[in-house]
Formats: sequence, structure tokens, C-alpha cells
Amino acid sequence: MESDYLKSDEKIKSKKEISNIANELRENGKKIVTTNGAFDLLHSGHLKSIETAKSLGDVLIVCLNSDESVRRYKSPLRPIISEKHRARMLAALTNVDYVVIFEEDDPRSILESIKPNIHVKSKSGYKGIEKEVVEKYGGEIRLIDDVAGLSTTDIVKKIIEIENSEKRKNHQ
Repeated sequence: MESDYLKSDEKIKSKKEISNIANELRENGKKIVTTNGAFDLLHSGHLKSIETAKSLGDVLIVCLNSDESVRRYKSPLRPIISEKHRARMLAALTNVDYVVIFEEDDPRSILESIKPNIHVKSKSGYKGIEKEVVEKYGGEIRLIDDVAGLSTTDIVKKIIEIENSEKRKNHQ
């Protein structure tokens, strides 16, 4: 069973490895696209974002927030799924070429290492902090629409509602 992870594990790179890979890709004239996030409970909104990002270039690198960074910027109760398993899920997607886990609370440092041609974010999740770093190397930010009603936060709320409803039913 562990061998099932080997193909996707090959796509998961360290910050140093991804920097070297990005340099080589640039030298070969490849258009590098990045996106970033927690990708805690992978859903079709994430898939739409990843498919859109991949369509904009030759290579898609997904920058994944580490468990600690998710705890700091989202909630001490998150992530639900560990970084190791989130990275494996993302790496298993055919549109994802590489996954790199970053420890910082925002992606500026990892984007500085990669120097993407295009960085993709959802309109609702965009705070503008990536813009200066991406544009510094001639790259651009592309904002995409979210899939209405699909977010990990919404899914978690729905699960809590279902659990609370079940508890109420069982106590009647």
C-alpha cells in the first residue's frame, strides 16, 4: 500500500529543490504558474482553481501551507488533514506538477524562490500581499472566481450542523 504514494511523493519538493527546479524550468523557457493555500478538505472549488491555474502555463507548482502556518492564520483547530496527506492529495492530481510545503504565514518567501510567471489566487482569498514579489520578477497575479458555496469553512460548518442535528435527534 505504501508504494501507492511513491508516484505522487516524487512531486513533493523541498523549498531548495523547488527553487532549483524553477530555475531550470525558466532556463528552458517554461511558463511557471503557482497557487497557494491550505487545501485542507480538497473539494471541487480547489479542483477548478487548480485546473484554471494549470491552463495558464506549462508547469503548475502548488505552494501548500504547513500545519503550523495553517494553525496560525486560520485556527488552532485546523488543519483537519495533516500537511503530509494534503500534499499527497494535491500531488496525485494530474494538473499539479509539483507541491512545496512552506512554513511561513504567507507565500511571499516561497514565491521569491520560485519567481512564477503567473500566480493564481481566488478573488475572495486575495489580500494583495503576493503582488509585489510576483511583479518584481515580471510575473502577474491572476484572480479567479470561487465556486459559490464551496469552501472548507462552509464544509466544516455543514458537518457541525449535521452532528448537532444528530445529537438533538438522539436526545429526544
